[in-house]
Amino acid sequence: MTIQPDRDTALALFKQYNKTESLLKHALSVEAVMRYCARKRGGDEEKWGIVGLLHDIDYEQFPDQHCVKAREILEANEWPEEFVRAVVSHGYGICSDVEPQSEMEKVLFAIDELTGLVATSALVRPTKSVLDMNAKSVKKKWKDKRFAAGVDRSIIERGAEMLGVELTELIEDTIMGMREAADAIGLKGTVEA
Repeated sequence: MTIQPDRDTALALFKQYNKTESLLKHALSVEAVMRYCARKRGGDEEKWGIVGLLHDIDYEQFPDQHCVKAREILEANEWPEEFVRAVVSHGYGICSDVEPQSEMEKVLFAIDELTGLVATSALVRPTKSVLDMNAKSVKKKWKDKRFAAGVDRSIIERGAEMLGVELTELIEDTIMGMREAADAIGLKGTVEA
């Protein structure tokens, strides 16, 4: 029997497999951006948000089997295939051969790495906040390959291409989504909302 997905169940399951604060903040960042993009694109905000929250469920315990273990964990917990497929598809070409097809899957693929770049860019600002940041400041950092060197910019570019959007728009959407969770992800900084 398949469960009826909800955010509380997703968060509890995520925390069962992930204990580090940085991974939780990343999951909350991706969830917030997915929710923002769902509203903008006419998607199911709850579904998109939950997929964003769960996307790295296996990463802390099984980094070498990322996306493979995610499928096993979600299936063992009777999550619907649509959620499982979306989670696994975000690793397309890296650790998964499941190509993003739905709008939800493409957005997840595109913004996963980008949230890391936006977060790192916010932390080097005087305010240490995403609330007063814009796409232009992230694009400046984009060009410096040593800055946030772990962020694979080619994946973000491929994701923007899949969605048929300019990189600047994708960055703006990511910033706007992360602003909604600024406090929870530690990027409110010294800016008053």
